[in-house]
Amino acid sequence: MSQPPSITLHVPEGTESDGQEPSPDSERALHTSFHQLILEQSSLIEAGLELEMKERDRESPACLAPPDACAAAWPEPGQGEQCPGYSSASLQILASMPSRTIGRSLGAIISQYCNRTARLRRRSSRPPLQQLCRAARPSLRQYDLDTDPARATLEDKWSLLVKELLSLSPYQRSQMLLTLPISLAEKRTLRRQVNRQRGLLRQHAQHWAPSSPCGWSIVYVGLGCRGLWYRLLSLLRTAQPWHYTLKQISGRFGSSVLSYFLFLKTLLMFNFFSFLILLAFVVALQAVYPPPSASPPPFTGLELLTGAGYFTHSLLYYGYYSNVTLNDPCTPGSKGSACPPAAPPFPYNMPLAYLFSVGVSFLVTCILLVYCVSCSFRESVGSSLGDLAAKVFCAWDFKVIQRRSVKLQCENFCTQLKELLAEQRSRSHSQSLCQRLRHCIVVLLAWTLALGSVLGCTLAVHHLSKHMHVVQQEQRAQGSGRWQQEAILLVLPLVVSLLNALMPHLYNLLAMWEKQDSPVTQVYVAICRNLILKMVVLSLLCFQWLSRSVVCSTEECWETCVGQDLYRFVVMDFIFTLLDTLFGELVWRLILEKRLRQRPEFDIARNVLELIYGQTLTWLGILFAPLLPAVQMLKLLLLFYIKKTSLMRNCQSPSKPWQASHMSTIFITLLCFPFFLGATIFLSYTIWSVQPSETCGPFRGLETIYKSGKSWVLVLQKSNPNITWFAWVHQHLVENTFLLFFTSGALLAVIYFYIQVVRGQQRVICLLREQIAKEGEDKIFLMQKLHSVYEQRERRA
Repeated sequence: MSQPPSITLHVPEGTESDGQEPSPDSERALHTSFHQLILEQSSLIEAGLELEMKERDRESPACLAPPDACAAAWPEPGQGEQCPGYSSASLQILASMPSRTIGRSLGAIISQYCNRTARLRRRSSRPPLQQLCRAARPSLRQYDLDTDPARATLEDKWSLLVKELLSLSPYQRSQMLLTLPISLAEKRTLRRQVNRQRGLLRQHAQHWAPSSPCGWSIVYVGLGCRGLWYRLLSLLRTAQPWHYTLKQISGRFGSSVLSYFLFLKTLLMFNFFSFLILLAFVVALQAVYPPPSASPPPFTGLELLTGAGYFTHSLLYYGYYSNVTLNDPCTPGSKGSACPPAAPPFPYNMPLAYLFSVGVSFLVTCILLVYCVSCSFRESVGSSLGDLAAKVFCAWDFKVIQRRSVKLQCENFCTQLKELLAEQRSRSHSQSLCQRLRHCIVVLLAWTLALGSVLGCTLAVHHLSKHMHVVQQEQRAQGSGRWQQEAILLVLPLVVSLLNALMPHLYNLLAMWEKQDSPVTQVYVAICRNLILKMVVLSLLCFQWLSRSVVCSTEECWETCVGQDLYRFVVMDFIFTLLDTLFGELVWRLILEKRLRQRPEFDIARNVLELIYGQTLTWLGILFAPLLPAVQMLKLLLLFYIKKTSLMRNCQSPSKPWQASHMSTIFITLLCFPFFLGATIFLSYTIWSVQPSETCGPFRGLETIYKSGKSWVLVLQKSNPNITWFAWVHQHLVENTFLLFFTSGALLAVIYFYIQVVRGQQRVICLLREQIAKEGEDKIFLMQKLHSVYEQRERRA
């Protein structure tokens, strides 16, 4: 039988050096050459058609194509292993396509991976990619190393590949073996040969073992230190807080419910850093040097709710902190009027430390927020609908061997598959024009009711605040008891927390009326409505606090009154969260189990907005109550265990499983821009424009809080004329508001740039997936075209 002529695809070579792959720029030349090859092959078919027909009549072959190319064609159903009637030239062109060259022969594969391991081993000595010209950069195609007739045999290539694999690290070796496009039997053979060579190398190394006891002790110490280091690395992940609990929640309830607990963990980290800064530079030093103050009233227990009484003159609030330089013998409180000749060992300016500690706390929180937002955007790029095949075939972790871990991973795997399938089903649902029009009208009416309820709640809070302010002044004039005065302080936080607890249920009824098909859209709409309510109420409260119309039990320090108000709001928010967990999940679960034999679902939108609302109150109160982050940390710790217990015992997995890949990004973004930015504006306005109290706090007697930094610079300039440059820097960089606006604008521009980069990467990923799908269709299209040309020439002959 005559063999068909081999067809070689010649690609124009560039300025590439030996050992380097062609660049992606030459791929256009590749497709041009391939098109020319098709035209040349068509002319060859026309010229040699008669000769080929004679050969077929003489030899009567079953199939002119080689076995591997024949197997690569698409047989018709029912044909079994019979080769279709494609010409040998068509099958040769199909075998020479770029997507088929990598699997053409075992020798080419071994040569390719031998070169790849060599490049991986020599990567440290290669120049950076930026220093190479575009024609010399690596490409993803054309590992055609088997075209040289002087190439070594298959056994030599195999031994060379084993040698190169031995030079890699164990992790790189295992990854390289996994990516080899050969059969499992050949992979096992290759792995056995590598292990055999490693055993020989170990035996050779044992002959070189140290002979003295000191040498053996050094070897044992090194091995012990390495084993200890590996154990410490393995304990890092298990040492993370709530590691197993989060896995358990993800396995039973999916990534949507898990995003709530991950968000709570992130907020706990923010408050920990803020509390650590304030404790180290303000609270601890003021506790060591307490200011002279009157004896506090006795502790009654009501202070845990109101924050007043015993807590008023304590480290919890702004009014307790002094405005002197700590450890300075020249302060008015020191004995005598003359200062000692010896300088104090560690003078500490408390007003300056208070201001800079609050500023650094917000700066660290801003950096962490931007970092979390960027990480969330980066993680959300790879999440899309095309991950279903990868999830089915590649998601199982074969390193898990414990029975409990295997069961947990199986639950998590099944839940993720449900999420992906539910999201695909929701996207494939289509509606008619009348259904869409009716749905738009229902959504418009629901939004009208939601915005009307927000307006009503805002007016109610405004009138209630004014009324309680009048009642408080009347009770002071009448000389009412202490318990009655402190109980009135709880009315406004009680009403606001009650509205924040009841209105989300109204919004859930509106969502049921809207009948959103996608659970993601339903959660986004609920978050948006709750967000508008909380933002409007908080804006009204901030306006009242800055206008000094606050309900306060003392008149001498309005900052302490604002701090007490914020403390009461945080405590009331925690109490209503507990009540909602008790009645909204436990009691509702008992009712549903008796009536419908099912359990309620975990409301992600409402619970996440409660966390954001509580964290915003903490940021607003850092200036007025430095220990408020500690209160928030205790609240978050209790919330985690309470919500986790209630989730496991009272709730069921979502009836519509959905993928929360973008949910964490939405949570962090909402926390960053509407709430953290609003809290920063509120505190910045307080520091730059509002006059502090005259009788209490570290900034008493100043026009604004910001003046403390300016007065400190003037004192430094008078004490040492050589540092006048520092005063110039403070005047032109710190006092100038242009720098603040420029920094904020640059930060927003960077965030916008990263958002656009992420969107561009998502678009590129979609285009690459579409290209992968189209490359499979290219083969069928090319075969049909070549076969039609061949049939036309055959009919003409």
